[in-house]
Amino acid sequence: MTSDLPRQSGVPERPRPPEDRRHMIRRRALTLLIIVLLIGIPAGYLVISANQSRASGKDKEAKYASTGLAEGWPSKVQRRIYEVPIPHPAWWVAYYETNNWKTSRLYVEFETTDAGLDAFLTSMGVTEADLNRGDVTIGERDRRITGWRFDGPGTWSGLVHKQKNPKPTREVMVNHNKPGYPRVYVVSRTVP
Repeated sequence: MTSDLPRQSGVPERPRPPEDRRHMIRRRALTLLIIVLLIGIPAGYLVISANQSRASGKDKEAKYASTGLAEGWPSKVQRRIYEVPIPHPAWWVAYYETNNWKTSRLYVEFETTDAGLDAFLTSMGVTEADLNRGDVTIGERDRRITGWRFDGPGTWSGLVHKQKNPKPTREVMVNHNKPGYPRVYVVSRTVP
């Protein structure tokens, strides 16, 4: 009976000649380079990216987790969404934004001129006559968040400008302590 399988001879294959030293060093260097490129660079990128993300998160956490207001103007987008048109001129501007799944709020305070106050109120569709003297229209929760107190010197007046969703409801307080330069406090609340 003949088999179709090739016959194995008892003769061993010829051994390969030993690799010369230069070729072996070149092969190992190429292997090391491939390992660095495939593993080292992505790993380095991940470490750098994680550090940048962590630093960015800490900056945002410090900015948004602190209670109180940050000096500066809210962005144009924030002013548009919350319908808080800060008049020109305005100074001592500060703001703070909070967001959660139920309500988003923008807290803004600024000082302006009498004409600036009129322009601000007119943009809301109200006048200074709509301000109620002695009314504290900004709630205790919002005052606690911002550190605002409306019991200091001056003539205080306020109003609540309610609008139908999705438009924001705005609570406004005005201090007329400095004649001609009212200080305005606004809480604009939207429901996402």
